[in-house]
Amino acid sequence: MKVLLYFENEKALRKSGIGRALKHQMRACESQGIEYTLDPKDTYDLAHINTYFSKSYKVLKQCKKKGIPVIVHGHSTKEDFRDSFAMWRFMTLYYYPRLKKMYSHADVIVTPTEYSKKLIENYGYNVPVYALSNGIDLKAYSFDQKNVDAYRKYFNLEEGKKSVIGLGLPFKRKGLHDFIEVARHMPDVKFIWFSHLNPLLVSNFIKRAVRRKPDNVIMAGYVEDYAVVKGAFQNADAFFFPSYEENEGIVTLEALATRCPAVIRDIGVYADWLHDGVDCYKGHNNEEFVEILTKVINHRDEKVIEAGYEVVKERSIDKVGEGIKAIYEEVIAKYGKQK
Repeated sequence: MKVLLYFENEKALRKSGIGRALKHQMRACESQGIEYTLDPKDTYDLAHINTYFSKSYKVLKQCKKKGIPVIVHGHSTKEDFRDSFAMWRFMTLYYYPRLKKMYSHADVIVTPTEYSKKLIENYGYNVPVYALSNGIDLKAYSFDQKNVDAYRKYFNLEEGKKSVIGLGLPFKRKGLHDFIEVARHMPDVKFIWFSHLNPLLVSNFIKRAVRRKPDNVIMAGYVEDYAVVKGAFQNADAFFFPSYEENEGIVTLEALATRCPAVIRDIGVYADWLHDGVDCYKGHNNEEFVEILTKVINHRDEKVIEAGYEVVKERSIDKVGEGIKAIYEEVIAKYGKQK
């Protein structure tokens, strides 16, 4: 079989988690010997569409006319669009109908977790929904001292300096403002947030929080050299991700894969696969986060870290590849060659 992995406006979105998800799909296909194309004008047996814009819908409709089955990837939900871009409430007038249009016309929806599966099923589109992790390439995140050196040199971190990292688009929903406030209470620790977004799309709430950040917070922007980012995961004393809503959180997988202690908000998406004090650390508010981070950066618990690595091993690219291959074969068998 040959699959179209379609991603509209790839250059614009490559800096996001969705952008990395496409790379993971490519690797998952390669791990199973599945031939794929990124060109919708090519020939293929199945379309796997990752975006929801007008060209994406056009590809979906063309596939339907040709009898080619379509999987739409459930990267996004109504819930995770809230508290994101500037004027997000106004944007929902376009975005929510666009989600409905794509999801309701798919043959199958694939989404990263059981949590996001339930959200999408509750929209009532009557389309089968499969839960399958975005996955993580464990080999790509194995320890490399060169990455660590690149990270510490890039941020000029002196010997013995503690650091905490976060990564995600600068949204209120991602909890960037809480990341900043927690840092304010830990002035001896360097807090570094990796992200980039066109300033026109950043909410005034987040712009104000960034303007008022303490000196120990670095807004790193988008770092082109991903060795620096890998080095951050491999060397930071903790990964702190106080997001209020996720469908999986690829950055959380990256932290677990690099054995970086993960401090996350106790939210629904993590409920059935990550456990506080067992394989990660969960908090509910900034006071708890300060307490947890203070403990974590001064006492590295290898038992928790190794348990986190065992969790992410179940979401390795090879295992995700096996899952996606099974879904592709099932969808082609059930929906293929419909005229």
